[in-house]
Amino acid sequence: MDIGGGLPHFSIVGLPDTAIKESRDRIKSAIKNSGFSFPTTKIIVNLAPADIKKEGASFDLPIALSILSTENVIDFNSVGDCIFCGELSLDGKIKPIKGALPIAMASKKMGKKTFILPKENSKEAATVKDIEVYPVSNLKEVVDFLNKKTAIKKEELNLETVFRRNSRYKSDFSDVKGQEHVKRGLEVAAAGGHNVLLIGPPGSGKSMLAKRLPTILSEMTLEEGLETSAIHSVAGILPNDKVIMGTRPFRSPHHTISDAALLGGGTNPSPER
Repeated sequence: MDIGGGLPHFSIVGLPDTAIKESRDRIKSAIKNSGFSFPTTKIIVNLAPADIKKEGASFDLPIALSILSTENVIDFNSVGDCIFCGELSLDGKIKPIKGALPIAMASKKMGKKTFILPKENSKEAATVKDIEVYPVSNLKEVVDFLNKKTAIKKEELNLETVFRRNSRYKSDFSDVKGQEHVKRGLEVAAAGGHNVLLIGPPGSGKSMLAKRLPTILSEMTLEEGLETSAIHSVAGILPNDKVIMGTRPFRSPHHTISDAALLGGGTNPSPER
């Protein structure tokens, strides 16, 4: 970030998308409505590396804190080992973001020990071990925490307990009565990791059996659960009551689906398509 002389101007460079470009107005309003003054100088925010497109509103909070640090509102040294993410409302409240889990994973790899993010995403990020997660609700709360004027209780989560609780399927292979030959074939396929093709008239039980096939597969490991949850987190479809996926995903596309759609067609492929 560069703040210097010249006419008051606030620009963001580094291939930002529309959501990031609009963050200028959100950040300015959030800072003012949180009781702080916005600098009347020329401000340039550079999102590096410049050749990679940036998207999403999760940059709002770190940009706002960078501006406040240049105004000596917060001590810059207190934020050196922290990761910040969050979308700002005009009144300074912090809204949830997409991809909190993979961001927490990346933070751990970078050696960052503190992650400050919206309260709605705190449990999701707390599934990553050896990282301190602090849930926040508004910009003023973050500033007071960094200035050591207030304390925030870090998010704690018993990952093993939550993972096992989420490992229960709503349906089970044992629900199926009859169909002994088909069940035997599915059991062999599940045991050996083979492909299965079910052919038959409508109503014969193909979809019903296929939906229950994951329940006889080996249980997901914690690593597989985190990897699956990270994909759902980026897509913004991780269930609120499940901070980590414990069941194997099942897709049921229509038989008329195109090849492109089956592979996740569209501008932004989603695991639920």
